[in-house]
Amino acid sequence: MILVKFCISIVLIVVAGVCDAAEDKSHGLKQGVFGVDASFDYVVVGAGTSGFTLAARLAEQKLKVALIEAGDFYEAVWPVSKIPGAVIIGVGSSPTSTTPIDWNFLTAPIPGANYRKVHYARHKTFGGCSVCNVMVYQRPDNGSMQRWADVVQDESYTFDRVLPFYQRTPTFYPPNNELRPPNATVQYNPDAFSPSGEPLQVSYPIDSIPFSSWMDRGIQAIGIPQIQDLNSGSSEAAFVGADGDRLATLTIYKTTMAKRILFDANKKATGVKVRTGTSTYTLHASHEVIISAGAFQSPQLLMVSGIGPSEALSPHNISQIVELPGVGQNMWEHVLFAPTYRVSIPTNTEIPNNPVFAAEQAALYFTLHRGLFTNPGADYLAFEKIPDHLREQFSAATLRNLSWFPPSWPEAEYISFAVYVGDLSDPFFDQPKDGFMYASILGAVVAPTSRGSVTLKSNDTDTLPIVQPNWLATESDAQLAVAIFRRLREAWHSEGLAPIVIGEEYFPGPKVQTDEQILQAIRQNAMTVWHASCTCKMGVRNDSMAVVDHRARVFGVSDLRVVDASAFPILPPGHPQSTCYMLAEKIAADIIQGPGDGDGDDGDDDGDNGDD
Repeated sequence: MILVKFCISIVLIVVAGVCDAAEDKSHGLKQGVFGVDASFDYVVVGAGTSGFTLAARLAEQKLKVALIEAGDFYEAVWPVSKIPGAVIIGVGSSPTSTTPIDWNFLTAPIPGANYRKVHYARHKTFGGCSVCNVMVYQRPDNGSMQRWADVVQDESYTFDRVLPFYQRTPTFYPPNNELRPPNATVQYNPDAFSPSGEPLQVSYPIDSIPFSSWMDRGIQAIGIPQIQDLNSGSSEAAFVGADGDRLATLTIYKTTMAKRILFDANKKATGVKVRTGTSTYTLHASHEVIISAGAFQSPQLLMVSGIGPSEALSPHNISQIVELPGVGQNMWEHVLFAPTYRVSIPTNTEIPNNPVFAAEQAALYFTLHRGLFTNPGADYLAFEKIPDHLREQFSAATLRNLSWFPPSWPEAEYISFAVYVGDLSDPFFDQPKDGFMYASILGAVVAPTSRGSVTLKSNDTDTLPIVQPNWLATESDAQLAVAIFRRLREAWHSEGLAPIVIGEEYFPGPKVQTDEQILQAIRQNAMTVWHASCTCKMGVRNDSMAVVDHRARVFGVSDLRVVDASAFPILPPGHPQSTCYMLAEKIAADIIQGPGDGDGDDGDDDGDNGDD
């Protein structure tokens, strides 16, 4: 008997409005002088979720830190990103669904998605992808963190040991249940958070999406019970808004591209060659260079700097410094899809279709911080292992592959999304205009066995790398996706959701019935959950795919680390934003204090990670 009863929760989010601190778009931070070489203790490349956190923690210790960011402050370029209800603008699968702060990645044709090229939103701004996501703050399960610890052979990554690092960043604010609708009262566990956590503010949305209460009924009707909490934001907004006075030794370089990591004859990282506008110059690091450029551009920067597989470097005439076959490989990702139904309750379908209603909601948000725009939309999650009646259809190979995941690791995630989905070309604006309200429950594969890759298109970081997510490439993922889709239909056809459903399934429709038809519909409409990770995998020396050790130090060189989602050895189920903060906090503590008692030891704690 497979355990099915996992968890279901109204979503805890990173609070909107944390960054209201400054109209000064530099937030009082010291800005570097463009075009002039400079020296620092640490140079951090990338001011996203992990990079900004790590740079801030080092600067709080009065260390001289340079923080390089290719983008600008989002308030100056795309202030819409401050509105929770607008976070899905510009994140669709269509290349036309974009924003001024988007890198505009378009994947290679994905075989498992009918060779579609998919726009993959990544954000070029201080705060990175924490600026434009659905703001979910949710921690992994115990089993997945034990698996992380096992893979890297370091028990300091077990859940109980990393919990203090999860707690270090956020401050929890209880929900205002007096303002929330009566059927949307939130139960929570305040003990999951530390009273001394700072500066990220997390809470629950003031207003809930009506459909989520109905999804709750449908999900419970198919046997998934509610639990109290999943936890027993924008990083730029948090750290800049809260800590400007404490970051006097932090120097930022905005609209600045990292071109190459520099090494001396002993393979010690000594700095970063950067370009701002037409000026190229060097930022020297006396201690370390830390790469936090994300799952796509961290491996790219390593490769253009000579670290990676020879077959990826030689076509671009890059001199190799270290042969690391795993750079850009091993990409984990969560993939989603959804059936859509017409419903008899108000949904977010009305926002793009009714200008008067949209204006009313905008007025509520800007004057009272109320209304639908206070909610990022995906405000209800559920997780489970696939139950026996569907699991019995899995092949022996699929069951064997799924057995690698611990018992507490769910295989499916279900997400409330009160709009029409389709292929998610443009989920904010691309809504039917027939007068009906639409709602979907997204299904996501969160125990994937397919692995993607990031490879070079040129030896210049100005050229985006080639991203191949490789969704649904394995039989296991395909069978799991079909089972998830059938579970979604069970929820929609349950007595819990029956009172609001109008007619038959709208998309993909009742004619899609066989496993083959369902899989084809999934392949044609599959979309990312924007959780790409593991492309600079953390691991041990004898793992040929490992790029960094348990302290995030790059193998084969010294004084170079990678700290972001690319360094994850595995992608835990759910949403990784909190884990990006955790990893940055843990590595910052490692740098400042040295590894704690019980941390793994690869024999290189002098910082020289040797040469494989």
